[in-house]
Amino acid sequence: MVERSRTEAKQLKKLQGLIGELLKGNDFYRPRLQAAGVDAGIASLAEFSRLMPFTSKMDLVWDREEFAPYGSNLTYPQSDYSRFCQSSGTTRGPLPSLDTAESWSAMLDCWDRVFEAAQVEKSEVVFFAFSFGPFLGFWTAFESATRRGNLSIPGGGLSSKARLQAMVAHKADVLCCTPTYAMRLGELFAEHENDEISAYRLKKIIVAGEPGGSIPEVRTRLSELWKGAVVFDHHGMTEVGPVTFENPDKPLSLCVIEDAYHVEVIDRETHREVAPGEKGELVITTLTRKACPLLRYRTGDLVEKAFLPDSGGGEPVFCLEGGILGRVDEMVVIRGVNIYPTAVEKIIRGFPEVVEFQVVQTMRQSMAELEVTLEAKSAANKSGDLAERVARELADAFTLRIPVRLVEPGSLPRYEFKSKRWLKQ
Repeated sequence: MVERSRTEAKQLKKLQGLIGELLKGNDFYRPRLQAAGVDAGIASLAEFSRLMPFTSKMDLVWDREEFAPYGSNLTYPQSDYSRFCQSSGTTRGPLPSLDTAESWSAMLDCWDRVFEAAQVEKSEVVFFAFSFGPFLGFWTAFESATRRGNLSIPGGGLSSKARLQAMVAHKADVLCCTPTYAMRLGELFAEHENDEISAYRLKKIIVAGEPGGSIPEVRTRLSELWKGAVVFDHHGMTEVGPVTFENPDKPLSLCVIEDAYHVEVIDRETHREVAPGEKGELVITTLTRKACPLLRYRTGDLVEKAFLPDSGGGEPVFCLEGGILGRVDEMVVIRGVNIYPTAVEKIIRGFPEVVEFQVVQTMRQSMAELEVTLEAKSAANKSGDLAERVARELADAFTLRIPVRLVEPGSLPRYEFKSKRWLKQ
């Protein structure tokens, strides 16, 4: 049993204060709390988890539809809210979310932890290569960086080439974007071997938005493309905000920002908490984003529960070993074999000749089948055996045959935000 009494006592105090606020003014959670018999006097986190039902994405969708456009999960009068953002999309469209200045500031505090863990100095220039649309994305990262004193360069509205040129012109030390886009910019950077761009050196890359940041093969590729830049992973979501930062003493482990979140990892079938070292679905309760909180929110993220020593000598820290391993609803069964997209990407990214790839899932005679398409560097395309080598690795890993074929360089799509490499037909 991991001893974390002080951490849990602090979280419980914040949770009790949050519940008191919700019972006073939140029309979404007040009836749920009352029906569960949960009030501000809740005795422990364990009791809270035992009594309080989960919140699902569909709960939020239905609430937005019934109480359009912002739903009823607003703890204060709407006139108190000043920030708008929305999720990147669901089957029924993006979900809008509102924040007060206080709740927004609480998310900036979380990003401060991410920058601190990545050892970003206040003197370093940070470049944000994303569109600055209504998606929460790196908005909080940008404002956190400016608040802490970093010169922060927004890259919205620019082409990939223009972004790279801006990074060089402003001598950016840190790049913030998705792993997919960091790879895309890295490919452009690698193409400039004979001009002033080739002399540029990026120090750090902070990635989020996809599992790739905690896949060793992806991190190695990014570092090679950017000539030694150090990669740091982080994860969060619009519904809850920035949740984790990479443990600087143990790369590939994401530490929960426990001042702001109480997390559980549950067995998807039994709904019981899994033991350290076991995998399950990540469940999050916000503690400081009071204006639009979520209690026991089922994220759909597949993670492995772990506890790591605190570098400051405190109690063990709740971590996600290997980062976000995938989505619990993304697993496919191919002839009796369970396959996650991240497992396929890990294998393919182990081949440095592969520039881009795509996986197509089809149904043939009521059975799911996969086919992998690879785009390789020109020299690798001529060798002719790359597809065979990748196919052998996939067969060894999953004990089944997955067809692999090569396509012409430049023929597969490139992405500036989250990738869409897994297609269903």
